[in-house]
Amino acid sequence: MDLTSLADFNAVALHGGFGPASRALDRPKATLSRRVAELEEELGVRLIERGARRLRLTEEGLALHERTRGLMTEIQEAGEAVASRAPVPRGRLRISAPVVFAHVVLCRIAARFALAYPQVELEVIAEDRVSDPVEDGYDLVIRINPSHDERLVGRRILGDERLVVASPSMSIPSMPAGDIGELQVPAVVSVAAHGGEFWNMHAEGGGVRVINPMPVLRLSSLLMVREAVLQGVGAALLPRLLVEQDVQAGRLVCWGAEAGSPVEIWALYSSRRLLSAKVRAFMDMLKPDSARF
Repeated sequence: MDLTSLADFNAVALHGGFGPASRALDRPKATLSRRVAELEEELGVRLIERGARRLRLTEEGLALHERTRGLMTEIQEAGEAVASRAPVPRGRLRISAPVVFAHVVLCRIAARFALAYPQVELEVIAEDRVSDPVEDGYDLVIRINPSHDERLVGRRILGDERLVVASPSMSIPSMPAGDIGELQVPAVVSVAAHGGEFWNMHAEGGGVRVINPMPVLRLSSLLMVREAVLQGVGAALLPRLLVEQDVQAGRLVCWGAEAGSPVEIWALYSSRRLLSAKVRAFMDMLKPDSARF
């Protein structure tokens, strides 16, 4: 039995179709289909029912998947164990990271890594969805304030906070003496933000000042929100790492930091996989932190 064809069949079965498996493995859908067809011809049985909207394994296909997927995992883990001992990082390294972090921080680290390790094919995907390292074929994922997941291990690489910022031409409204109500300000917000949310901001001299953002513009990216704030459209609540240089240069004014829990950024990988030389090398380039996930 051809192990490559068997691995491709198990990937299609695991991901629920040729399309999802193609995206996860970054391999042509036609190649996967051909490999499965070759395996069916070799075994003399039909493994996948064609024509169904959703992937359906035949009885023989289900039996083969159940009997071999554990073996294929062991083979993969054996290969990873050997690769983790390699003195020079090599091979393909896929990383998923939030859009802002990828554009502001990770692009520079990726460039340094590519120059330092030319034998590694590095691929960084900027996306705000919560990806699964195993299902989506990533070696490393960067997450903001991740919830506990026993399937993932890693470390905290950076701390951040959110700031209320605005153009210097836009002054923060003054609160009348003795008034403890919220301040209403024109705001630029993300389309992902829920309506009716208030910004709780640390006030000078202690306490918390409540801001009621009145959206005048909704945008799908925090990078777009920053550009609109620079144009003076309204105030916004944005990560410090995105606007810190603008504040220092005077392009934006910081009204205050958001009150609440700090923002933590973690680098995580599957607990089922050994830490390969390429992942270890990349994590060494990230800001170190002794905290454990």
